[in-house]
Amino acid sequence: MGCFKPRFFSSSSGLPQGAPCEAGRSRIRNIGISAHIDSGKTTLTERILFYTGRIAEIHEVRGSDGVGAKMDSMELEREKGITIQSAASYCSWELPDEPSGAPSGEPLGVGLRGSYTVNLIDTPGHVDFTVEVERALRVLDGAVLVVCGVAGVQSQTLTVDRQMRRYGVPRLIFVNKLDRDGADPWRALVGIRKQLGINAFPLQVPIGTEGKHQGVVDLVTFEAVYFRGEKGQQVERTLDIPSPLLQEARQRRSELIEALAEKDEALAEVYIELGDNVQPADLHQAIRRQTLKHAFVPLLMGSAKGNKGVQPLLDAVCRYLPAPHDRLQVAKDLERGEEEVELSCDPKKPLVAMAFKIQELPVGQLTYLRLYQGSLRKGDSVVDLSSGKKQQVKRLLRMHADEAREVQQATAGDIVAAGGLFCHSGVTLTDGRTQLALNSMHVAEPVVSLAVRVQKKDHQSKFSKALNRFQREDPTFRVAQDKESQETIISGMGELHLDIYLQRMRREYGLEVAAGRPAVNYRESPTQRALFDFTHKKQTGGAGQFARISGYFEPLQQQTDLTDPNKPNVFVNEV
Repeated sequence: MGCFKPRFFSSSSGLPQGAPCEAGRSRIRNIGISAHIDSGKTTLTERILFYTGRIAEIHEVRGSDGVGAKMDSMELEREKGITIQSAASYCSWELPDEPSGAPSGEPLGVGLRGSYTVNLIDTPGHVDFTVEVERALRVLDGAVLVVCGVAGVQSQTLTVDRQMRRYGVPRLIFVNKLDRDGADPWRALVGIRKQLGINAFPLQVPIGTEGKHQGVVDLVTFEAVYFRGEKGQQVERTLDIPSPLLQEARQRRSELIEALAEKDEALAEVYIELGDNVQPADLHQAIRRQTLKHAFVPLLMGSAKGNKGVQPLLDAVCRYLPAPHDRLQVAKDLERGEEEVELSCDPKKPLVAMAFKIQELPVGQLTYLRLYQGSLRKGDSVVDLSSGKKQQVKRLLRMHADEAREVQQATAGDIVAAGGLFCHSGVTLTDGRTQLALNSMHVAEPVVSLAVRVQKKDHQSKFSKALNRFQREDPTFRVAQDKESQETIISGMGELHLDIYLQRMRREYGLEVAAGRPAVNYRESPTQRALFDFTHKKQTGGAGQFARISGYFEPLQQQTDLTDPNKPNVFVNEV
């Protein structure tokens, strides 16, 4: 017997400004969505925002309807159909089996009591923009790795996996595009286990694939889950599992329970007593414990574009991924010889925050912050530990892609944007009461360079302004002046990376920019020994001039250093 549950949560209530209690902070999820390019992560993000009520309509990535996906707010992103810059948003979600009603004082951004706040960052999939993934994962507590159900593990999937490991980010996996021709979640699972070395286990079995994809079987609750309505907003759960899938579902549920019982002692005790009749609540708890330990990676599946599987993924985000206080966060105490100190997700402690992204807007620079400890209010002063500079927070904002909503306060665990700060990404900000510095993010070195110049001399000032802005926003975009050729050289992570910045110069600054390969300074050197002997005579009356010089040129061995660092260069004034 089926049961329809409309899984569409929306709230028009204002954002609470009070500091959260511990129960409130336990309902914060700071997550990123990452994948290889064209795996459907921005499409997935669009559905998440729709089902949580954050947006009223679904729009597609390439903007064929003239609107485009909410998180792709840049015109170039909508034209090219790719994500270029990471974008932040926030939404709320309620688990279907949890009663409403939570203690007062919810965290910043919670719409209704009993709901979870999901701070969400959508990241680019192209390797040229990998720094956007890097800095997002540095400040997030959990992640969703999207894998294409047709192509499986791809090159950027491997890169994103390394980045998640670098920062110890627990993750879920969502196998997407099961409605596409050639989709096979089990082939994708084999690739995930072999190529990524991840202990991934499916929590679902698809009800059909390719053109017959209808829903999934939930192996935890052992229910068939269908997504009804024009946009899949009605979730139907039923115990009537399709008979062709019944045996496979039982087998995979048994494998799931056994795999968890091998790693989780509490579940092992229940398993010994009940066997495969373990209750869903016990499984949920075991999955969460092992996900936080990186011993287990839950795998879910569906089709974001087909509006299937997104609500169960949101449930899994809230159930299995960590709250801010679930992860160990450490900083170096600069007053004690950089001794490592554990941070506390406590709003009453001294402020420790990281500036992880800089964005220049017409109204000024916005600095995206992740608060690890303490609280921050509009008007407070913060200290940049890298420069010692003290600045005032003039505005405090919650970002929804390119939209902003002003708030008065943020506390430990929150992600906000601050106006009035001028700093670089990766720096630690405090309230001046502590010298705890966070480890910065990994920044890769550029791999390709171009020589650029403006066609009009009177545009030089705007050209310099654009280059300085792009350097502040993107630590992988570098600008240098060649001392010999006097060319302006820009360097980045690939041809697409640099091409995007050239197009932005033309569109945003009205510059006519020419680009080409950097000039190469050629030098000649002898290939064999050559003698010379020259006599100079000049007689114009008087003593006259006479000189003779002789010697030889010969090639030096490779890597020969003409200078001895221990001896000064001396000119001998004699023949």
